Amino acid sequence: MPPIALLVLMALLALTLSCRTILHRQVRRLAEGNPEVLYYVETKERAVALTIDDGPDPVTTAKILDVLKENHARATFFIITGRVPGNEKLLKRMVDEGHELGNHLTRAEPSIRLAPEEFERELLESHRALSGFATVRWFRPGSGKYNKPMLATLEKHGYRCALGSVYPFDPYIPWSWFSRRFILHHARPGSVIVLHDGDGRGERTTKTLSKVLPELGRRGFRVVTLTELVGLADASAARVPAARSIVPRSPAKNILVSAH
Repeated sequence: MPPIALLVLMALLALTLSCRTILHRQVRRLAEGNPEVLYYVETKERAVALTIDDGPDPVTTAKILDVLKENHARATFFIITGRVPGNEKLLKRMVDEGHELGNHLTRAEPSIRLAPEEFERELLESHRALSGFATVRWFRPGSGKYNKPMLATLEKHGYRCALGSVYPFDPYIPWSWFSRRFILHHARPGSVIVLHDGDGRGERTTKTLSKVLPELGRRGFRVVTLTELVGLADASAARVPAARSIVPRSPAKNILVSAH
């Protein structure tokens, strides 16, 4: 990387780490404008949800599961079902160890680029692949963008779209130390953390979690699945994902979550 580009990147990283209030306000605006999509949960409980996109990976997913088990943490894994064949034992292990499966369609691509009919076809194809392992109720769009037709299709099939509030840009920033500092700086009760497996990122996620999870524990946080976090929501804010729970209202949205 050229020196000037590195300096610019370092400046942006410093700004990202420092602007906690600005980021929280941005996420809150997105959540309030799109209540059908989960960004975080309003709760006083010291708990955060951990979500991991783009698995399974035949090498790194097992390492991530090991770190979660060592730290008594649970996660929601957003699965690309095209990567399931040959890795079925990993999905079974996820479910057996108390984790949750989410739908991330069949391929790593921006979901919003799919025509409505193709999106529905891929949603159902990936649902069939996952439903043999567990009940699946959460969906995350590839590249973190959604629109009204997508949300309407999710409602039709009993899904809820889940994004996040603590996203350390790990597909783009290849430094575990940055992800660690970002997560610990921004985590608060009800946060939804986003990290990635697959495509060479699982090793970095393993390293990040090996540092982040013990520290969150020392701070009194439990690390849970999305469904568990929603169950801890303040009574006035609880929204359980179910059919007819979505009210599509907005055009394409770009959010603080990415899945590449």
